[in-house]
Amino acid sequence: MEAPLNSPSSRYPSAPTPDPFYWVTPRHLAGDDGVLADRICDTLAEAGWTSWTTARSTLLLLSANGLCGAEWIRTDNAFLLGELPVAWQISARSHRDSALAEWNAYFTPGTPYEAVADLLLAVQARTDPAVNYCGPEVVMSALTAMGWPRDFDQPETTAWDAGLSAGFTRGPLPPGIQDGDPRPDLMGWQAWAEPVLGAPYLWCATFSASTPHDLVASFASSIASPVPVRRRILPELAAGRLTFSLPG
Repeated sequence: MEAPLNSPSSRYPSAPTPDPFYWVTPRHLAGDDGVLADRICDTLAEAGWTSWTTARSTLLLLSANGLCGAEWIRTDNAFLLGELPVAWQISARSHRDSALAEWNAYFTPGTPYEAVADLLLAVQARTDPAVNYCGPEVVMSALTAMGWPRDFDQPETTAWDAGLSAGFTRGPLPPGIQDGDPRPDLMGWQAWAEPVLGAPYLWCATFSASTPHDLVASFASSIASPVPVRRRILPELAAGRLTFSLPG
C-alpha cells in the first residue's frame, strides 16, 4: 500500500490530525510529523520541567534542578543549520546560580522527536549534566551498535547509515554555536539527514564542544535505532527511501 506523502506543516507547534498513521523506518528519515514542539513539551512536562514564554516570544522550559534548559526558538530564527532554522536549543550549566551554559545542542525542524526526547531524558537523569565522563568513542560505539558503518577515511570520528542518507561526525563547528569553553576551533558533534545527495537536508543537529559524549550517544542511539516510529505525515524529501506499514 502506498502512503500519501504530505508536505510537513510550517506551523509550529501543530496539533495532531485524525489521519491514519503508519509505522515507519528508518527513523532518521521519518521526520518530526509536524509535532516536534508538542512532543518535546509533553515529554518535559511529564518529567516535571516548568515552562514560560520569554521576552523574545520563545518558549523556555527549565528542569526541576534548574541546571538544564530547553528553548523552542523556531519563531526567533536566530540562525540556520544546513539552511534550516533551529527549532530547539538545549543547554546545561554546572550550578543554578551560573548564568553561563556549559554546553548547547541545536536541532532543526524535521529532527525525529524520539531522538530529541531520548537526549532530554538522559539529561534529566544526570545530577551533573555538564560533566563529561566519557570520550568520543562512546558515540561511535553507539552508532556502530545500531548498524551504522564507520567512515573508511575517518573511522574514529564519522559514521554513516547503511544507505548513506544520514551522517554523524565530530569536527569543526559552524559559526554561532555557543559553548562554555571560549577557545576557538574546538570540535563538536554534528548529525544530519540528506535523503538525496545534493538535495536539501531533512534535518540537522549540532552539539557544542563541551556536550558530554554520553549524552550525544543517547541521541545517536535513538536516531540510528531500527525500531519503527509512528507517523501521520511522511516527509516528501524522503519519498522512495522509507519503509512503512499500516498498524494492525
